[in-house]
Amino acid sequence: MPHPTAHAAPADAAPDAAPAALGPRFRALLASTTLANLADGVVQAAVPLLALTLTRSPGLIALVTAATWLPWLLLGLLGGVVVDRTDRRRVQVVALAARAALLVAAAVLVAAGGMSVPALVALVLLYGATDVLVDLAESALVPDLVPRSRLQAANGRVVAAQHVAGTFVGGPVGGLLVAVGAGWAFGLPAALAVLAALALLRGVPGRYRQARPADGDGPDARGLRGPLRDVAEGVGFLVRHPVLRPLLISGSLVNMCFTGYTAVLVLWVVGEGSRVGMPPAAYPLLGVALAVGAVAGSFAAEGAVRRVGEVRLLLGCWVAMAALLVVPVLAPHPLAIGGAFLAVGLTNSIANVLSQSMRQRLVAPSMLGRVGGAGRTLAYGLMPLGALLAGAAAERWGLAPVLLGATGLSLVALAPSLLRVRQRAVDAAEPAAPGAPTTPAPPA
Repeated sequence: MPHPTAHAAPADAAPDAAPAALGPRFRALLASTTLANLADGVVQAAVPLLALTLTRSPGLIALVTAATWLPWLLLGLLGGVVVDRTDRRRVQVVALAARAALLVAAAVLVAAGGMSVPALVALVLLYGATDVLVDLAESALVPDLVPRSRLQAANGRVVAAQHVAGTFVGGPVGGLLVAVGAGWAFGLPAALAVLAALALLRGVPGRYRQARPADGDGPDARGLRGPLRDVAEGVGFLVRHPVLRPLLISGSLVNMCFTGYTAVLVLWVVGEGSRVGMPPAAYPLLGVALAVGAVAGSFAAEGAVRRVGEVRLLLGCWVAMAALLVVPVLAPHPLAIGGAFLAVGLTNSIANVLSQSMRQRLVAPSMLGRVGGAGRTLAYGLMPLGALLAGAAAERWGLAPVLLGATGLSLVALAPSLLRVRQRAVDAAEPAAPGAPTTPAPPA
């Protein structure tokens, strides 16, 4: 069994000292994140509404939805390599600039009456490609801007900004802009993407490229062999890591179950023939409850981990979140379901903040992009599969068995983490300094 590595705590982690400031560079990154996610919320709300004006085919509508996640399957691993090999701030700026140009082209196409389903699918795919780079670079940049002792606070603020800007503001604004004119639903996000890029250029000075030993003049640093080797290193790191591997397996399977659950939940909740009978206009309020809980959880995470403990809180939140999914079946009332979704948002957000902060501490800075890309490729890649499986199962066995089955499978999926992840394993795997190379200990 591996023994924890003894190392001195950093100065900013002294228990009696005041919390270290997050700093102006992080505030600039947070402003950029808020603007970019506001644009995301507008586009995500506008695209399906625009698609309905182009076709009533369920297959084509599903194709537009699937195109949202496909870039992570195709580009998640390669995006991680790009983030690790280049300046992370520059990756974000270039991706945001490309996004702005893409959205301007889309606005012009809509204004000219030339938008079609194939063009919309292409737009979603290309927008998703910029999203892969922006998200991976942002996550990898956070540890460069804040002390390790404040990673949970920083990630909590990022998660809060994503929910507030994307869900509370961006979604309603996107729906309103489509009603005014679909071109505005692409023109405003283009302007927001430009402002997000400017916030990084002006507020986050310096270069943020992590030096890597393999970045030399040897043959592996050029051509195809270098990126392929980098991808293999990121995937191999996750596969071998005694902490990140079980967390990734559990998190990805829970993602798949939750996506399948929510894909058919609307049939259980909405309409006269449903079990709950909620009117369609009220259904978005469940999403609001989820987002309110998520924002509260993002701010509560840092304080809660001091009282409960990191691993205990993370796993406890995952178990609570999965167990709460049984409420719509056992208590099919709008108030009960709304309360459950509020709690799901709270626990899920705390777990996300803790797992992201843990990964940023356990992974060497030079590998954050690749490890993040590899993890999200699996986590996001299983989500469409969950929706397809849930739909097929509901056709055969009905809604209640699928909702209960997804709840039970979510709890079973947590077994790898519940059985393997302990705080001492996290402490043993953490490098002594932010820049120290990380070599995961073998499984106990």
